Amino acid sequence: MPEGGSSHVCTFDVTSIDIDHMGHVNNTVYLRWVQEAVTAFWMGTAPSDVVDTVSWVALRHEITYRAPAFLDQQVEVLTLAQRLVGAKAHFEATIRRGGTVLADVRSIWCSLDAASLQPVRLATEVRDLFFERVSKTA
Repeated sequence: MPEGGSSHVCTFDVTSIDIDHMGHVNNTVYLRWVQEAVTAFWMGTAPSDVVDTVSWVALRHEITYRAPAFLDQQVEVLTLAQRLVGAKAHFEATIRRGGTVLADVRSIWCSLDAASLQPVRLATEVRDLFFERVSKTA
């Protein structure tokens, strides 16, 4: 996992609905896991009043698949807040099963005012919860 801000871990069980015609987890499931992990990170770290007023939209995902996952396995998604530039947050995630890396993911998300759906910068105190080790000038 690269250096950056705060991190978060989510665990997922592979179920039959995740399996594709080739007998392993479908590529789109990895994307769902990352989206759920970033959302859980946000909801578990930001104050509840901020969670209620800020929404997120994914702008970009770049996934490098390294190994397949199969039915009845358990995977972890380790999510790291990399940096914040304006209203854009950069995250990196590693999806692994035990010591095996299944996928590396880089994502860019945009914070939106929940009412207007316009991009909004996070307040410094909220930003610091996620990006405490990242330069404040980013």
